Amino acid sequence: MNGEPGEPYPPIEPYDHGMLDAGDGNLVYWEVCGNPEGKPALVVHGGPGSGCGPGSRRFFAPDRYRVVLFDQRNCGRSTPHASDPAADMRHNTTPHLIADMERLREHLGIDKWLLYGGSWGSTLILAYAERYPERVSEIVIPAVTTTRRSEIDWLYRGAGQIFPEAWDLFRAGVPEAEGPDGLSLVSAYARRTESPDPEVRARATADWCAWEDAVLSMEAHTGPPPYGGRPDRARVAFVRICAHYFSHAAWLEEGQLIRDADRLAGIPGVLVHGRFDLGGPLTTAWELAKAWPDAELTVIDDAGHLGSAATKRALLEALDRFARRG
Repeated sequence: MNGEPGEPYPPIEPYDHGMLDAGDGNLVYWEVCGNPEGKPALVVHGGPGSGCGPGSRRFFAPDRYRVVLFDQRNCGRSTPHASDPAADMRHNTTPHLIADMERLREHLGIDKWLLYGGSWGSTLILAYAERYPERVSEIVIPAVTTTRRSEIDWLYRGAGQIFPEAWDLFRAGVPEAEGPDGLSLVSAYARRTESPDPEVRARATADWCAWEDAVLSMEAHTGPPPYGGRPDRARVAFVRICAHYFSHAAWLEEGQLIRDADRLAGIPGVLVHGRFDLGGPLTTAWELAKAWPDAELTVIDDAGHLGSAATKRALLEALDRFARRG
């Protein structure tokens, strides 16, 4: 059990791990921790391109859950790594990641699993669950996003209304961009991350991370900047994969995930979203909750994209409650 109400469970190490052959030369890292006979749950990390971390393991009661984590293609411990300019990104798309999740489920012999993850992870969760609803027992999402073009435009242009100084620098990093809208900017950055010139790639990575950190700069946070403070290899992969996905609007039709939320009927869901999340405004979570009758939306008034103590309490409560469902 966790020591105090609202406190994460103690750190835990995996009891199994491996590399899943996903085809196209890709190996996807996975690990499993907790109770081998427990309720299956899959952690779907954000980014895209952030990789999974040990902190996510601590939201699950280790005696009740069999927790699976994986690094999505080309990031974390998966290979080839996107920090290598030779890594081919053509085989890294939302449909590829959905197929990887399903292949991993089959590899581990799991019939149904709870899905947990936020930010980009929530987009991938919803896309998978709408494709394979019969394989999903419950869904828990902090920081809801669906990667609509309107959401991309907000994050990479609209938020500049709040941080005009930082946005001017972000915009200046790609003077060749065809327009000032968010998709034009991320497309220009995507081209720069594929440049044969290492200095061009490094500058694009630094400019992108500076903007992402600016958007979160009003949130309480200790330690290095959330994006710019990552190790070099992780930063390069994160920016390259983000720009790749967002320049293609995640290979989703506009509004697809909310439009098709009826496919989630019968799957209990908990959505936890910060009132002042500037990276992904509350409206997306609100619209999803209205379209998905089995979802509960909890708005955290003191939280942004990174969450708060109240966010953690809400997530732990939801996961503990679903653990009792068996």
